[in-house]
Amino acid sequence: MTKTDIENIVSKFKSQMYPQDRYTSFDYCYNYFIATKDITQDVEKSCLVLGFYLASWGMFRGSSFLLQKSVKQFEPTIKYIATLDKSIWQIDVDNYDENNIQTIIKIYNDIKKCLIDNNNADLTLITKILLGVFGFIPAFDNYFCNSFREISKDKCGFRRVNANSLSIIKAFYENNKVPIDKLSSETFTTDFKTNKKTNINYPKAKIIDMYGFTSGLENKTTTANRKPLPASKH
Repeated sequence: MTKTDIENIVSKFKSQMYPQDRYTSFDYCYNYFIATKDITQDVEKSCLVLGFYLASWGMFRGSSFLLQKSVKQFEPTIKYIATLDKSIWQIDVDNYDENNIQTIIKIYNDIKKCLIDNNNADLTLITKILLGVFGFIPAFDNYFCNSFREISKDKCGFRRVNANSLSIIKAFYENNKVPIDKLSSETFTTDFKTNKKTNINYPKAKIIDMYGFTSGLENKTTTANRKPLPASKH
């Protein structure tokens, strides 16, 4: 699981993190939820912050049930997040013990109950929320999951958030601790009002998310470029 390209791959992601770029939507969402004492004081704003972050990451595409919903759909989720102790924001991949893994799984399932209608797809959407709000788990989108299926040598399908998938992410961190810790310590979120960097570090899980996402995206692009051109009909 040891990788020598982590800093190089993550730097490609970071090159698209200017204040107006969609990648920086994570910063504004994470800053808001980690710093706001009472997110129910202005529920509408809280819903809008979460909703636009998700929109930036494609969660309102035509195939998503959210396309048929208003921002009001997020209200139960916001009220649930408000019940959680602030110590939850201390969970990161370096302290994925049995208790914290079970906490992540419980929060995943609780938010799924708050948000998902009629057995709609939940894996990418809920993990995007957990990443943007808490920063304690990568988002299980197609690019990340494809990368980590290969990294784990298919020991995990990364089709569920469970003890197996989280343990493999923890093992990946332990095998690449030095570059991940370095990137986490030197990468700070951007402040919405000032466009300047805050003193809030990117969580280690976010660094792993950036690596998995970008690796998967690059692999898809490389594979597409290698496909032979269709035969001429003339």
